[in-house]
Amino acid sequence: MPAVDKLLLEEALQDSPQTRSLLSVFEEDAGTLTDYTNQLLQAMQRVYGAQNEMCLATQQLSKQLLAYEKQNFALGKGDEEVISTLHYFSKVVDELNVLHTELAKQLADTMVLPIVQFREKDLTEVSTLKDLFGLASSEHDLSMAKYSRLPKKKENEKVKTEVVREVAAARRKQHLSSLQYYCALNALQHRKRVAMMEPMLGFAHGQINFFKKGAEMFSQSMDSFLSSVADMVQSVQVELEAEAEKMRVSQQELLSVDEAAYTPDADLAAPQINRTLIQKAGYLNLRSKTGLVTTTWERLYFFTQGGNLMCQPRGAVAGGLIQDLDNCSVMAVDCEDRRYCFQITTPNGKSGIILQAESRKENEEWICAVNNISRQIYLTDNPEAVAIKLNETALQAVTPITGFRKKQESPCPSQNLENSELQNDDVPKATVSVPEAEELIAPGTPIQFDIVLPATEFLDQNRGSRRINPFGETEDDTFPEAEDSLLQQMFLVRFLGSMAVKTDHTTEVIYEAMRQVLAARAIHNIFRMTESHLMVTSQALRLIDPQTQVSRANFELNSVTQFAAHQENKRLVGFVVRLPEPTGRESLSTYVFESNSEGEKICYAINLGKEIIEVQKDPEALAQLMLSIPLTNDGKYVLLTDQPDDSDGTPSENRGAESEA
Repeated sequence: MPAVDKLLLEEALQDSPQTRSLLSVFEEDAGTLTDYTNQLLQAMQRVYGAQNEMCLATQQLSKQLLAYEKQNFALGKGDEEVISTLHYFSKVVDELNVLHTELAKQLADTMVLPIVQFREKDLTEVSTLKDLFGLASSEHDLSMAKYSRLPKKKENEKVKTEVVREVAAARRKQHLSSLQYYCALNALQHRKRVAMMEPMLGFAHGQINFFKKGAEMFSQSMDSFLSSVADMVQSVQVELEAEAEKMRVSQQELLSVDEAAYTPDADLAAPQINRTLIQKAGYLNLRSKTGLVTTTWERLYFFTQGGNLMCQPRGAVAGGLIQDLDNCSVMAVDCEDRRYCFQITTPNGKSGIILQAESRKENEEWICAVNNISRQIYLTDNPEAVAIKLNETALQAVTPITGFRKKQESPCPSQNLENSELQNDDVPKATVSVPEAEELIAPGTPIQFDIVLPATEFLDQNRGSRRINPFGETEDDTFPEAEDSLLQQMFLVRFLGSMAVKTDHTTEVIYEAMRQVLAARAIHNIFRMTESHLMVTSQALRLIDPQTQVSRANFELNSVTQFAAHQENKRLVGFVVRLPEPTGRESLSTYVFESNSEGEKICYAINLGKEIIEVQKDPEALAQLMLSIPLTNDGKYVLLTDQPDDSDGTPSENRGAESEA
């Protein structure tokens, strides 16, 4: 069958089935063309939209390239070269943006507009004529049906004439609409070819013009610039590869370390501790109170800066001041059943902060670092050398010695009761071999720097069934024996420390305890001391709070087995106390004090109290002893010692202390 390329207008009036069949073919073709035209228009609009987006994108890109200079980068290495390069690229992008804008306008005029016009004009016209042709055909069919129902009677001629006239009008109308419809369908076959070619012709011309202007814009100068930028990028890439190789090697070396580097407290037996640190940094757990009895621990990063302890939480830009370390004290403490805790105390004696390290090594190094900083070593010209020297001095102070030199005989009454009796009888004392340090005090014996007594010493303390305050503090009327005592002597003292000892047969145990207590205070930089009034009576030794007049501790004079003053530092004095334990055994503890007066006076008062106890059984001997002590005008016994002022607790030099008989 030969191809049919148009509808015959001559057959429009006849409207045969063959013509109608051919018409349906053209109508189907027009419908397919309409669907395709809609899809093609969507694709072209997408291209046009992408070109518009390219214009906006290049404009935004140019602004962002210029904004690089205004960014406040923390690391600005090589920024000057990058900024100048980006400025040049911004200019290039601006020029490209102009070309993209022109291309978008050309695409709108030569590509999108023709296809839109074809759809709105030609395809819409065909659709409208199709509807008109359908209406005319329906009217013609109705008139023909009416004409076919006319009767044969002559009296209906008038009706017949009207129906004939109506059929003729309907047929003329159908003929006219069919001719217009056929012409539009025939013309559509030619217009669709133009409609498909014209938009693409405009698209091609637009792209060609764009590339031509771009080629003119990017001349040889642009080529040389791009070449230099490419060389710079290549050099940076080479540096990056070299740095990546170094980091890879370094990473392998760091990962090849011993497992102990990841294990906290790996070398628990003998950690390598640096005691000369003047700076320290690391993570610690900070103890904070959240209520009356509840606490929390928070892991934070701490570091020292000058004489300050700083803390920097994660995510913070800088650290904040936690505590001033100048003249403060630090020592290891037991806190909430946690290991490696230490406390930093302010110079005024107030409790500071409690921190926890993750290992024994970290714990001791933090304590040593805070000790060194608190002495203001960091202000010296060579703080490292000063720290090393102080550490060597402290180590020599606590190093056990193999023997004691024989001390010259002192006129002080620092001896036990038996030796006192021998001296009273003028019997020369035999030379006694000096014991070793390990025989006096067990190595590693803990030292107590607070006045609070151990729990076993809060018990009866050989005073019958009298109830004792579990906190070791009693009011003055708890000890009515003080009012009836033949001797009452007051001294202002500061408690240095106490420790358990192994023997009380020699005063050397007191000297060794003094040495270890002072050395421990020097190492741990403990300056805080508890000030008390030491009352010596003929029955007991009492430590009284100067402000509240509450008794802090009480020692029966019979339990004091040794007492002595330091032979070089005359203000140091100590005594040994023997107390029973719940197990049936006896414990020995040495207490060391610093007095405002000479320690010999305290020893003399203690010795006098012991003598009073011994001669109380013999009234004549007691009277002779009392007569040997001078009296004041009001009948009181006088000892040449210093007594604290009643008003503020400070000592009054050259003031006679009084004892009441």
